[in-house]
Amino acid sequence: MSQQYVIAIDQGTTSSRAIVFDHKGEIVSSGQKEHEQIFPKAGWVEHDPAEIWNNTREVIGSALSKANLTRHDIAAVGITNQRETAVVWDRTTGQAVYNAIVWQDTRTQSIVDELAQDGGVERYKATVGLPLATYFSGTKIKWILDNVEGAREKAEAGDLIFGNTDSWVTWNLTGGTDGGVHITDVTNASRTLFMDLETLSWDESILADFGVPVSMMPEIKSSSEVYGTVHTSQLLRETPVAGILGDQQAATFGQAAFDKGGAKNTYGTGNFMIVNTGEEIVHSKNGLLTTVCYKLGDAKPVYALEGSIAVTGSLIQWLRDNLGMIRSAPEVEQLATTVEDNGGVYIVPAFSGLFAPYWRSDARGAIVGLTRFVNKGHIARAALEATAFQTREVLDAANADSGVDMEDLRVDGGMVANDALMQFQADILGIPVIRPKVTETTALGAAYAAGLAVDFWKDTDELAANWSEDKRWNPTMDAAARDRQLRLWKKAVTKTFDWVDEDVE
Repeated sequence: MSQQYVIAIDQGTTSSRAIVFDHKGEIVSSGQKEHEQIFPKAGWVEHDPAEIWNNTREVIGSALSKANLTRHDIAAVGITNQRETAVVWDRTTGQAVYNAIVWQDTRTQSIVDELAQDGGVERYKATVGLPLATYFSGTKIKWILDNVEGAREKAEAGDLIFGNTDSWVTWNLTGGTDGGVHITDVTNASRTLFMDLETLSWDESILADFGVPVSMMPEIKSSSEVYGTVHTSQLLRETPVAGILGDQQAATFGQAAFDKGGAKNTYGTGNFMIVNTGEEIVHSKNGLLTTVCYKLGDAKPVYALEGSIAVTGSLIQWLRDNLGMIRSAPEVEQLATTVEDNGGVYIVPAFSGLFAPYWRSDARGAIVGLTRFVNKGHIARAALEATAFQTREVLDAANADSGVDMEDLRVDGGMVANDALMQFQADILGIPVIRPKVTETTALGAAYAAGLAVDFWKDTDELAANWSEDKRWNPTMDAAARDRQLRLWKKAVTKTFDWVDEDVE
C-alpha cells in the first residue's frame, strides 16, 4: 500500500486540528489552531464558520508539512466535530447567513418552552432519543430562520442548507459551491432532534413542527463509507473523504469500545460519557440521552446511552480568562495541590444550565461553602473536583439504566493529563480510571472510521488490538469520606436551581 497514513480533521469547540495517524494508530504529526469564542450576549455562544474553514485548511497544511507528507501518502480523510453546533449557509454563495450557534448557547430557551407546551420536553423523545433542550441543533436552526432577515424566505426557496460543523467542513472540502457534498453521518444526525432512531431518516413531521424545510437537511450517511473526494483546489485533492463521527462517538470508537457495555468518558470543554448498548435502542429513565454510537457502511447501527455535562474544561478556562487566577490551564493543578482539600468549597458550573442527569435550563453557576479560610488554592481544587463529581452523577445514571455497575472507566481528552484530577476521579467513583497510550481518541476514532472504509484497516478487531493502557488510577478514599463528599456536592447542586426568572433573558 503506497498510502501509509490516514488524516483526521478534528473540528472542536475551541480549535480545529488535523492529525496524521499511522497503521498502529499512533500520531505522526498534527496541526492545531484556535478560533475566536464570540459572546454577543449572556448565554449566547457563537463561532465564525469562515474562520473555522480557513483554520481547517491551515492545520491540514501544517500537519502534512511537519511530517513531510503529500496527498499521495494519505489513504483517506476522517472528520470529527463539535456536535450540535449549527451552521446555516447559502448553497449558491457558500456564505453562512449567521455565525455558527454553538452547542453551549442558551438563547433558544423560549423556542423550547413554546414547543414543550404540547407534550412537554419529552414530546419527541421516543422517536429521537432526546428531550427538547437548547443544546441540540434543531432549535438553533429555527432561531436563525426566525431572526435573520430574509433567511426563512431563502430557506423555503431551497437556497439555504444546514449542517453541524462536520457538514460544513465536508461541503467545503469536497468543493463547496463547485459540487460540494451536502451530507452528515448518523451520529451527528442523531443530535439534531430531527432523526428517527429506528429508520435513521429525517422525521418530516418534527421538521414541520419546527418550521424547518426538509430541503435544508443534509443526506444522512453511515459513519464509515466514501462520501466523495477532496476538491482539486485543496492540498489533499482527490483523497477519499471516508469517515464522519461526532466527537464523542469518535472518542468511543477510538477507545475501541465496540462491544455492548463498553464505555468511555471524554474530558474536554464539557464531559461526555458514552455507554455502548449494541443494536438495542435503550431509553433512559435517569436523565441520559439515547444516541447512535456508530454505523459502519451497510452494517446495522450500534446505539448508545450518553451523559452530557456542559462545563468541565471550560470552567478551568473561565478561571484563566475571566478571573485571571491562572495564566495557563495546566497551572490549575499546581494551584490545587497547594491545599490538602477543597476547604468546604463546591463549584457547580451551571453556566449553560445543567445537562445530564438534571436537564435544568433554569440553573446557573454557584460557588458555595465560602468562609474566610478559603483561598485561591481551594477554588482551583473545587473547580477540578466539579468535573469528577459531575462524572460520578452521570456514571450512577448509566449504571441504573443498564442494570450493570461499571467496573472501570476508560478516559481521554485534555484533562486526563491532570494526575490530581484523575486520582480524585477514581476516589469519587470508587472504581479504577484507565488512560490509554493515545489520548487523542476523538481524532483517532475518525481516522479509524475513514481507514475501515478504504480497507486501510480490515476490521474492528484490528483496531482493538491497537489499544493499550498507559496509566491506571485506583481509588484510595474510604467509603465514608466519599459518601460525605457526594452528599455535600448534591446539596450544592440544589443551590443552582430556579435561578432564571421569567423576566431574565
